[in-house]
Amino acid sequence: MGLFSFTQEIAMDLGTANTIIITNGKIVVDEPSVVALDRRTDKMIAVGEKAKLMHEKTHENIRTIRPLRDGVIADFYACEQMMRGLIKRVNTRNHLFSPSLRMVIGVPSGSTEVELRAVRDSAEHAGGRDVYLIFEPMAAAIGIGIDVEAPEGNMIVDIGGGSTEIAVISLGGIVSNNSIRVAGDDLTADIREYMSRQHNVKVGERMAERIKINVGAALTELGEGAPEDYIVRGPNRITALPMEVPVCYQEVAHCLEKSISKIETAILSALESTPPELYADIVHNGIYLSGGGALLRGLDKRLTDKINIPFHIAEDPLHAVAKGTGVALKNVDRFSFLMR
Repeated sequence: MGLFSFTQEIAMDLGTANTIIITNGKIVVDEPSVVALDRRTDKMIAVGEKAKLMHEKTHENIRTIRPLRDGVIADFYACEQMMRGLIKRVNTRNHLFSPSLRMVIGVPSGSTEVELRAVRDSAEHAGGRDVYLIFEPMAAAIGIGIDVEAPEGNMIVDIGGGSTEIAVISLGGIVSNNSIRVAGDDLTADIREYMSRQHNVKVGERMAERIKINVGAALTELGEGAPEDYIVRGPNRITALPMEVPVCYQEVAHCLEKSISKIETAILSALESTPPELYADIVHNGIYLSGGGALLRGLDKRLTDKINIPFHIAEDPLHAVAKGTGVALKNVDRFSFLMR
């Protein structure tokens, strides 16, 4: 990496909630997928964590944008600005001229041609010369350490911020998949709606997310590992006077019930369309959970009880897709499932 290094390799997990960049096998950027732009000039003011701190706290000259919704680029310009800002963080060294980038990017397995095109275009505008795309469940499987090219069936459930990806993988390909737009963001929205309806307290997106992280659960009975109640402060919806409401995990489990049932149904429908030989492998190997949603307390137990197949949470669920993308970057010539 000197004055004349011409190609830089970057693996990127472009997520609805977080964007992670890996280079040389190390995670160098792990930031929220948020960008702050100046309303008048459309110039980028901040990206990542800094922009997230501004989210929902801006005045009229600044707008904060989450460029991805439901795992798909919703704001093309903002996404490109965000990718540029984050890629700049990787290139801290002085180059005589900026190196051309070879990139591998994780995308949802339910993406349409248009959505894939949007990701590819954004990457090229942000400086990518060689851009490869990999489906997220495939990347998650590689990141967990599964041999995806082996002739045996493995099932991955990747619950991200915008979409839940369910895929059965064998021989380096996706045999049956199901991608639904119910994931972390929907759970956050459920909590906001519940707090407003049940406790008459207004909470913002960030507060709802904190509730989810602190007392989010998929079961109403957690036993010993149950979290303490979380105190929520906010204005009363009707009188606008300040309120303090303690929220317990049973309440949250109750209000997330609908969305989690949708995920269960999607897993069952992916299993339904799985060939019997692979189905037998999956029952034997268990099903792997990755993505931020895998951290929801009691989710693995709930799914295991419901579907009668053991569910395992990946070792580092938040970074599974990013790590897999990093491995794919090293094996660009060997992995036939990468899309150009």
